[in-house]
Amino acid sequence: MKIIAVLFAFVVSSISAPVLAQQLPVPPALAAKSWLLIESGSGQVLASQAPDERLEPASLTKLMTAYLTFAALKQGTLKIDQTVPVSEKAWRTGGSKMFIRVGAQVGVEDLIKGMIVQSGNDACIALAEAIAGSEENFAQMMNREAQRLGMKASSFRNSTGLPDPQLYTTARDLATLAGALIRDFPEEYAKYYSLKEFRYNNITQANRNRLLWTDPTVDGVKTGYTEAAGYCLISSAKRGPRRLLSVVLGTASDSVRAQESLKLLNYGFQFYDAVQLYAGNQPASNLKVWKGASATVKVGFTSDFILAVPKGFGPKVKADLVSQQPLIAPIDAGQVVGTMKVSVDGKPYGDYPIVSLEAVPQAGIFGRAIDSVKLWFN
Repeated sequence: MKIIAVLFAFVVSSISAPVLAQQLPVPPALAAKSWLLIESGSGQVLASQAPDERLEPASLTKLMTAYLTFAALKQGTLKIDQTVPVSEKAWRTGGSKMFIRVGAQVGVEDLIKGMIVQSGNDACIALAEAIAGSEENFAQMMNREAQRLGMKASSFRNSTGLPDPQLYTTARDLATLAGALIRDFPEEYAKYYSLKEFRYNNITQANRNRLLWTDPTVDGVKTGYTEAAGYCLISSAKRGPRRLLSVVLGTASDSVRAQESLKLLNYGFQFYDAVQLYAGNQPASNLKVWKGASATVKVGFTSDFILAVPKGFGPKVKADLVSQQPLIAPIDAGQVVGTMKVSVDGKPYGDYPIVSLEAVPQAGIFGRAIDSVKLWFN
């Protein structure tokens, strides 16, 4: 999970080479306050408008609630088959609901579906209380996790996204969060976020993400709405080996947020080719290590590194590894140890962090002493 935060911290803000930019049509202008389109395989930003403007996230907040819920399941502090008591606070919460009853015992998996498919505020609070004891404690966990993931312009105050003066984020931070959720919890993402409806308490509610019906390649992610935030949608689509992630904030209606999101996704798929430079967890190179139990370390990417390039430029991609030297043990698995500099047609295109694929502990005293002498002469 550490790697995802690092990867999205190094996204390319634009096509850096003017000669390449001339080969591309102008990205679409959307009827929205802010938007962002990302190539998930590399973290590239393919199109954006005001991606760092601070805005209210509404129910997009629930992505962080889901992230912490999946993390609790992974850590074993929450069980998928356990039941959770419904507090009066959860039951009384306004806005969208899954209609759980106060005092009832509700299964964790039902609450997850209620949170994701029905956008139930009551489900979110029930999960937050089960994980952290109270929603206030859970909000502190949300903010800590946001900092760990590199969401530097976000502040969470509740698990639901209900309006609060200190609840805000940006399109870029939301892309970081959605990307981390998809990569850190791929099984949970695939299982829940493409569900079109969920029935609970004899009430069937449809997923508000219209793109699940109109585009079969879309498999998530989340809608949001408040009067101040407008209609918002984070959507993700996978076509072939590529996954694109779009964030569209502040549109005028449910139909407009779906229309503008699809416009953005189609732009990315139609006008860029995908080039897989490296397979996930496969060494891209071996780097020299000083004072380590091993003399070298395998480095690469933890997931398939797929780069988006303008149509027709795939054969002109070149990647050069620039390592951090000297690399001195101990080295943790997942530690950033260098930069992959990518050029297209001889022009700089982007820099991407490359990480250690294995841990290298320190050598013994004798080995460290020898390398210290060699380093001094170097």
